[in-house]
Amino acid sequence: MKRAFPGAASLALTLIVVALSLTACSGEDSATANPPETTTTSAAAGPTCPPAWTTGWQKLADRIGAPVYCPSWLPDPLTGEIGGQWEAIHSVTAQGSYLIGFLWFERDANEVHVNLRGYPGETDVPDCNGKPCFSGGNGSREVAGKNVDVYTVNRGADTWHVLYAWKEDGSLYSISQHVVPELGLSYSAVVKNLDRIMAGLVKIEPQQT
Repeated sequence: MKRAFPGAASLALTLIVVALSLTACSGEDSATANPPETTTTSAAAGPTCPPAWTTGWQKLADRIGAPVYCPSWLPDPLTGEIGGQWEAIHSVTAQGSYLIGFLWFERDANEVHVNLRGYPGETDVPDCNGKPCFSGGNGSREVAGKNVDVYTVNRGADTWHVLYAWKEDGSLYSISQHVVPELGLSYSAVVKNLDRIMAGLVKIEPQQT
């Protein structure tokens, strides 16, 4: 290294520190700057159900004797904590099917409403007063490694929602979110959220007793 004047080393060190600080503030640059080992390890780890949420989802799985899906991410300000401040619907039938809904609402301001359902041992679309609860089929997609059927005309708690349904091990599961265009939740925005929720689902198996 050439030394142009006394103290150049200190100046160079300062510039390097500043450059590193700016790189750390940039999400894209920071990601590319990470060592390959760190990136690979994070990707391999996969999503996790936060400890504060795990208890509720584990209790649900144990109650119905079947796997359930904990959402490791939900749109702000919702959290996936059963029994938490945002849980608005908690329904479990004698057959073990469940509906867990999370809702945040401010009149004329915003609304975020997400439902998660499971139908252990059943793969048929459920019935709502003589009509399919999920309808308005909009094709199938692969999301986070699962083949989901997309529904845009739904009934009951999923009215005005975009809904993803998938079958796994002889059971039907679904997630949905309310579309509210006038409050900024367009169809495309909701689909983006559902894709992220799907990618963050964590399967919780019932514990053996």
